[in-house]
This record gives sequence, C-alpha cells and structure tokens, in this order.
Amino acid sequence: MELFNKSGVLVSAVLVTVGALIACQAQEDAIPSSTVIEAAAMQLSPGGQPAAERRLQEWADQGSPVAQRELALRYLANPDKRREAMQLFERAASAGDAQAAVGLVGMSHEASNATNRVGSAGPALNAGRVIKEAATANYVAH
Repeated sequence: MELFNKSGVLVSAVLVTVGALIACQAQEDAIPSSTVIEAAAMQLSPGGQPAAERRLQEWADQGSPVAQRELALRYLANPDKRREAMQLFERAASAGDAQAAVGLVGMSHEASNATNRVGSAGPALNAGRVIKEAATANYVAH
C-alpha cells in the first residue's frame, strides 16, 4: 500500500510539472500588451533588426491591431512594402485601432494626390468605410 502512495505522489508531481510547462509555453505564445508591442516597435532601428521585425510580424499575424499598426508604420518607409502597409492599416483599423485608421486615411490621400485624377475617390471611400467600421466596433465594444 505504501508503494502505491509513493508512486501516486510521483505521478501527481509529474503531472503538475507537465501542466506548469504547458502553461509557461502558452504564456510565451500570448500576445503582449499594447505598451510592450509599442516599446518593441520603438526599439527597431531603420537599419533593421530582422528578429524584432519577425516578432512584430508574429503578433500581427496573431491578430494584434497594435502590432499590425506598428508594422504598417515601419513598412511606410519602404516603397516596396506600401501595399502591405495599407493592408495592415486596414486590418488594424477594422479591429478598432483609431491610429491605424488615421494612417489609412493618410495613405489614401497620398494615393489620390499621386494619381492626380479628379474622380479617384476609391481609396478615400474605402478608408472612410474602414473608419466608420472601426468607430462602430469601438462603440459596441465599450
């Protein structure tokens, strides 16, 4: 009987340890707070830090509007990534990030000014729709 109690304690200890390891792994995969994401984004240098940028991309892919916005702001400096920046701004603004909505409007105005066409209200209308959705999402969520 005593052997059974000792092995039961051992099995319980192993199960608790495994549970703690799983909880630690889940916590590492969680999206950090907006303050942590913004601080991480501020640490990125213009020369680039691939590991930090990849981490920001992971958070954006996990659905963090703040990470999407910060990554979009980083992409604005690269002409080859402006389309990605606009898509990230749209995703973040649709999720309720007001700063991303402002960035989206700015990009839309730049695009319409660059085309120099009188009837090119497409990007501006799209930005307006996203801002309206973001405002509605914020209103309903609070």
